[in-house]
Amino acid sequence: MTLQTTPHLNLRGQARHALEFYRTVFGGQAVLVTYRDAGRVADPADAEHVMWGQVTGDNGFRVMAYDVPTGTPWNAGENAFFVSVRGDSPDVVARHWEKLCDGATVLQPLGPAGWSPLYGMLKDRFGVTWVVDVAVAQAPPAP
Repeated sequence: MTLQTTPHLNLRGQARHALEFYRTVFGGQAVLVTYRDAGRVADPADAEHVMWGQVTGDNGFRVMAYDVPTGTPWNAGENAFFVSVRGDSPDVVARHWEKLCDGATVLQPLGPAGWSPLYGMLKDRFGVTWVVDVAVAQAPPAP
C-alpha cells in the first residue's frame, strides 16, 4: 500500500510546453492525455490541450499539469496548483477520499476517469484543492 503526493500545476494552454520543459530539466518520461483523447471536448479550442499530464523521472522527480478549460475562470498565480494524491489500490484511495470529504466541497465525485479507474477532486475545509486517484502505468506517447 503506497501513496504519493505530487504538485499538480494548473495552466491555460501551456501544460504541454511546461511538462516538456520540466522533462528536459529533470529527465524522465512525459505522458499526456488531451481533452480529445479523453472524449471530453466541451470547447473545440481545448481539444488538443492537456486534460491530464505528468513527468515521472527515474530520480524520483514528479510533476503533473493540465490546461484549465476555456470556460473555467483562471488567472495566472490564482489557484495555480492542486495537491495530487495517488494510491496503488482503489481501497486505499477510497479510504483517504472519504476522510478528505469531511467538511469539503466535492468538485468531481470519485469515479472512473480516462487515465485511472478511480479519480475525484474536492476542495477541503481549508480551501485546498485535492485530486485523488489510483495510479496506473501510463505509456509515453509514440514518437
